[in-house]
Amino acid sequence: MKTSVLVVGGGLAGTSAALFLAWRGVPVTLVEKHSGSSAHPRAVGFNARVGELLRGVGLEDELPASRMAKGFGIRRVRAESLVGKRYEETFWTPPAELSDVEHSPVAGIGVAQDRMEPILRDKARELGADIRMSTRMLEFSQDDDGVTAVVQGDGDPYEIRADYLVAADGHRSPVREQLGITRTGRGYLHTSRSVLFRAPLEEYLRDGIGQFVIDDVGFLTTYGDGRWVLMLDDREYDEPELRRKIFQAIGRDDLDVEIITTGRWTISASVADRFSDGRVFLAGDAAHTLPPSRGGFGANVGIEDAHNLAWKLAAVLNGESRPSLLDTYDAERRPVALLCHQQIFARSDGHNRDGEPDEAPLYDNNAMHFGVLYRSSAVLGAGPELPPAQLPEQWNGQPGTRAPHVWTEPGRSTVDLFGRGWVLVADHPQWEEAAAPLGVRCERVERLDAFGLSEKGASLVRPDGYVAWRSVDLPDDPAAALEAAFRSASAGTR
Repeated sequence: MKTSVLVVGGGLAGTSAALFLAWRGVPVTLVEKHSGSSAHPRAVGFNARVGELLRGVGLEDELPASRMAKGFGIRRVRAESLVGKRYEETFWTPPAELSDVEHSPVAGIGVAQDRMEPILRDKARELGADIRMSTRMLEFSQDDDGVTAVVQGDGDPYEIRADYLVAADGHRSPVREQLGITRTGRGYLHTSRSVLFRAPLEEYLRDGIGQFVIDDVGFLTTYGDGRWVLMLDDREYDEPELRRKIFQAIGRDDLDVEIITTGRWTISASVADRFSDGRVFLAGDAAHTLPPSRGGFGANVGIEDAHNLAWKLAAVLNGESRPSLLDTYDAERRPVALLCHQQIFARSDGHNRDGEPDEAPLYDNNAMHFGVLYRSSAVLGAGPELPPAQLPEQWNGQPGTRAPHVWTEPGRSTVDLFGRGWVLVADHPQWEEAAAPLGVRCERVERLDAFGLSEKGASLVRPDGYVAWRSVDLPDDPAAALEAAFRSASAGTR
């Protein structure tokens, strides 16, 4: 069979890649060796930037908003037990640095990974993606024109021919290993056991704290749906001992506790030294393993990988852009993964089992969500002198950063203007005349100052909502300036 893009791996990154590609009309096939999602929920929730991306494809109403405190992420405290004395609270962003600025039209997503994945799969299928569960890729090879994979489901092996392959096949990634792509980072950190259980403990979440470092027991956190997970030292536990540990962590033993499942987790931190090889691209844990203990980057960064790659693959496959545009995936996303790796170890996780925090500049939580900077050939004007991340209001529409959120009308944000194609933000007729021949949609926005523009300026925004270029004022020849910028940033073929 033939497809445009073959995605290997049906976790969050792979399923998101299939979803975003299908939403852009790209024929995509996904193969996943398991029959469904893991019985262990793993990721607890998702940040507001991921909420924006899923709002863009029509999923906002299907995903419950997170109850996380604004600006704090999931709050964590050291305690003698869930019901007992609480000690110091650990903040991802120090409270003194929290901003009152509203950065997004959406909140984070309050749903566990095992419930998020089926929602993404169903939407991808609705949009035309071919999702094949219980199907394993046995081998693959690539040539100048595409990728050939041999896969097997319930029957005999068969071939899939694709123009490109997205490897979202996990932290062990057989695809990455076959390509000989090495990794750098802290590497192996520790191994933990876990027990997932259900118990009526909602009354202990009223103050907004959802993670607890329990003295002499382990790490306890909620999935916000009645399920909790307790992380323990790496050794064997029988069920009576697990119950004792759960009751010790809770601080009472008079509750009905249902043990759902257990797990064993190897925690490591590393970033691939290349995110692509020819027609093969790494995404999610195949590209980076980012421990969840300090910031929850892993799943969120993987979904954002998929979004960044999807629009570029779509542009190349439909003939709008040259294949050189795909080089910007590594140029943009690998520095983000490296920055996240740095930030993970620049902060305390409350118990520091992996060593004391590194000395490195700390970036605000909202800067990491909404204010990372891309430097690539798909961005004009993002020089090496700029920091890797800042708050959106500090960037003020800087090329290489996510276009800022400003309400345009009740319930509608500038963020909603972007996503489907290239957009020129301007409020002057000469810019509209300049955009039309290029097939770039012109959107008038009253708050041009939020984009760092005068009333005659313009910003060119990419299909992923990032600013590619801007002209603070009206140049002598707007049409020539815009055409040059568009053709350069889009690797345009027209």
